[in-house]
Amino acid sequence: MDSDLIKLVNRLQDTFSNLGGELDMPQLVVVGSQSAGKSSVLENIVGRDFLPRGQGIVTRRPLVLQLIHTPSPDPAAPTYTEWGQFLHIDKRFTDYNEIRKEIEQETFRVAGQNKGISKLPISLKIYSPDVLDLTLVDLPGLTKIPVGDQPSDIEKQIRSLVVEYISKPNSVILAVSAANVDLANSDALKLARSVDPQGRRTIGVLTKLDLMDAGTNALDILTGRVYPLKLGFIGVVNRSQQDINSEKSLPDALDSEAEFFRSHAVYRNIAHKNGTKYLARTLNQVLMNHIRDKLPDMKARLNTLMGQAQQELNSFGDAAIYGDKNQQGGLILRLMNKFAHDFVASIEGTKVDISTKELSGGARIYYIFNDVFGHALACIDSTSNLDNQDIRTAIRNSTGPRPSLFVPESAFDLLVKPQIKLLESPSLRCVELVYEELVKICHNCTSVELERFPRLHAQLIECVSELLRERLGPTSEYAQSLIEIQAAYINTNHPAFISGSAAAAQAATSPAPKPAQPSRPQSNEPINGAPTLEDEDESSAEEPVGANGVLSRDGRSVSSTVHDRTRITGSAPTAKASSSKPHPTQGPRHSSAHSQATQPGAPGTSPHSARETFLNYFFGQNGPGPIAGSTVERSHGPAPVPTGRDISNAETAGPTGLMAGKRTLDGNNAAFDMKSLGKHIEAISSSEPGSQFTMREEMETSLIRSLIASYFSIVRQSIQDLIPKAIMHFLVNYTSQQVQNRLVASLYKPELFADLLNEDEALVAERTRVKALLDAYKEAFKTLSEVNLKPI
Repeated sequence: MDSDLIKLVNRLQDTFSNLGGELDMPQLVVVGSQSAGKSSVLENIVGRDFLPRGQGIVTRRPLVLQLIHTPSPDPAAPTYTEWGQFLHIDKRFTDYNEIRKEIEQETFRVAGQNKGISKLPISLKIYSPDVLDLTLVDLPGLTKIPVGDQPSDIEKQIRSLVVEYISKPNSVILAVSAANVDLANSDALKLARSVDPQGRRTIGVLTKLDLMDAGTNALDILTGRVYPLKLGFIGVVNRSQQDINSEKSLPDALDSEAEFFRSHAVYRNIAHKNGTKYLARTLNQVLMNHIRDKLPDMKARLNTLMGQAQQELNSFGDAAIYGDKNQQGGLILRLMNKFAHDFVASIEGTKVDISTKELSGGARIYYIFNDVFGHALACIDSTSNLDNQDIRTAIRNSTGPRPSLFVPESAFDLLVKPQIKLLESPSLRCVELVYEELVKICHNCTSVELERFPRLHAQLIECVSELLRERLGPTSEYAQSLIEIQAAYINTNHPAFISGSAAAAQAATSPAPKPAQPSRPQSNEPINGAPTLEDEDESSAEEPVGANGVLSRDGRSVSSTVHDRTRITGSAPTAKASSSKPHPTQGPRHSSAHSQATQPGAPGTSPHSARETFLNYFFGQNGPGPIAGSTVERSHGPAPVPTGRDISNAETAGPTGLMAGKRTLDGNNAAFDMKSLGKHIEAISSSEPGSQFTMREEMETSLIRSLIASYFSIVRQSIQDLIPKAIMHFLVNYTSQQVQNRLVASLYKPELFADLLNEDEALVAERTRVKALLDAYKEAFKTLSEVNLKPI
C-alpha cells in the first residue's frame, strides 16, 4: 500500500511536469552547502555512481530523482535488472556512466558552459531492486562568493531557487550539513528554519563524521540536544575523495560506514539509527507518511484545479462546432450582436465594466463637446486680428467716392463675415476628435470569446471603421455649412444684437473727455475736437466740402476759398507762431492728409456753446448746412481755427486749380499729380496709425468693434449649440443605429464563415494542453479517491 502511494505520486508528478500543472507533490528536497556531500548521500541511497563530480559547483539544475523499486530479478528475465530513464529522452540507460554524461550534456544545453544555474529541472527515474520508493530533488549547493566565470549574483540565484522548492508545504526538507563545521554556521538549517520554523518537515543529515577533529563528536547533535528537529538527525559517512579516485565500490563503502558506527566509542550505541541504509528506510517512511497526511489537501487542491481548468477550457470554446455551417453562422451572429451591443453601450455609458480611473466611451465625447470645443470657441477673440487701420479702410472702401453720413452697414458685413469664418476650424476639429474617439471605442470592444478569432475581430473593427469613415464626410460638410449659413445672412434684427448695438451707440454718444493741452488764446481753441491750424494741408481737391460732406453753396472757387482761409490765418498770429511743430497733447486730434481731404473743418461757432454729441461727430455742431467764406467773416467773436494742416508759410504764387497748393508728405512744395498718388497712399498706410485718426474715425472703429463683438457672440453661442447636435445626429447616433445592420450585411455570409472562425494556432495548442491537463486532474482525483478507500 505504501509503495503504491509513492508510485502514484511519481506518476502524477510525471504527468503534471509535462503539462505544467500547479499541484505540489510530496517530495524530498535535498539542501546543503557546496561540497557538503549532498550528491554522495544520494549515490549512497541509490547504491550507484551516476552523478557528475568535479571542483566547484557541479549541480547547476534541479535533479528530480525518482527511485522505483522493482521485484527481484528472475533468472529467465533480460540481462539487465536495473536501468535509468529521463523524461526528455525516450531511452533506457543501463550504464550509469552514460547517465552521468547525459546529465552533464543536458545541464550544458540549458544552463550553458559557464557556471550559471537554471531553474528548469532534469527528471530521472531509476528502476532497481536495491532501492526503496523515494522521490528526491537535488538542488545546487549554496555558495557565498562567485568563483571563476560565475555570475556576480550567483548566491542570490541559488538561494532563490532553493527557497522556491522548500517553501512548498508538501515538500520534506533534507538539510545536509558537514559535521566538521560548526552547526551554527549551517546554511541549510538556516534556510530550513526560515520556511519551517518549528522543524516539523525537516530532516537533518550530518556528513563527514569521520573527518571531525580528534576528541570531538556530534553525539549531542545526533540525539537532538543541540538543535531539536521533529524528524531528527541522521549521521552518514561518505566516500572520501581518495576512495573515489581509487574507485572504491559503493557496497564496500556502505560496509565501511557500518563498521565505523559499530566500532566508534561514542556512536556505537546509536549505530542502528545512523548510516545510509537507515537514512533510506527513514526517508521512505517519512515520505509515505507525508503523502498520507497530504492526501486530503491534494484532493481539495485537485478539485479546485479541475474547476479552474474547466472554466478556462470553456472560455476557449468547443472545437467540434466548426464543421457545422449552422452552428458557425449562429456563433458569428452571436459575436456580431455582442460586439454591436458593447459598442453602443460604451457610447451610452451602460457598459458593465466601466472604468473608474479615467473617462471612457461617451464620457470622452461629452468632454470634447463641453470642455475642448467650448474652450476653443471661448478663446477666440472676435476682433483680435482686426486693427483700427483695417476697420477704417473697410469703412472707406464700402463708401466708394462718396463720404458717409453714418457708419455704412456694408462695412460691418464685410468685417464680420471673416470673423465668423474663425469658428470653422474648431468646429471641424471637434468632428475629427469625436470620430477618433468612436474609432477607439470600436477597438476596445472585445471579449475573451471574440479574441479566439482574430480574423473575425479584425473584420468587425474594419467594418465599423468603414461606417465611421463614411459618416465623417457628411458630418464635416454639415458642420462647415453651418458656418457658411451664419455668414450668408447677417441678421441685424436679432434681439441680442439689438441690445448690443444700442449699448455701443450709447457708449459712442457719451461725452468724451478732452485731452489736456497748454493754455493758448481762446481764438485758437479747436472746435468740436477738430485739428488745429498747424496740421492743415492745402489739399484743394475736397476743400469746399462741409462738415457733413456737402459742397459749399456759394459757388466760390476752390482757390478763392483757400485765399479766404489765408486771410483768416493772417489775423491769428498766435496760431502762426506755434505752427512749426504740433504739441504732443494735440496728437489724437490731428488728422492725416487723406483724412483732411474727406473731413474739413467745422463752421465757426463759439466753443462755449458747442455740445459734443453723437450728431456733432457726424453733422457738425450747427447741423448740416453750407460753409461760405462770407459766413466766416461775418461771424461774431473770435475767428475759428480752420481744420487741416498749416498753410501760413505756403507760397501763394503756386499753381491754382484742382491740385493747387497741395504739399507732398516730405514737406516739399510740388504739384500733386496722379503719378505720385500711389506713393502718397503707401506713405499714409505705413505711417503711425495713432497720429492719423480723427475723433470721428476713432468713434467709428470703436462702434464697429462693438457691433462685431456683439454679433460674433450671438453666432458663437449658436455654433456651440448646433455643432454637437449635428455630430450626434450625423455621426454618433447614426452609427449606433446602423452598426448592427452593417455588420450583418457585410460579414454574415456562409462562404466567409470558415475564414472568419479560423482560430489562432497558439490558442488551439493552449486548448489542447488545458484539455489534457483537465483529463489528468480528473484521473488523479479518481486515483486518490480510490486510494483513500483502501484500508491503511
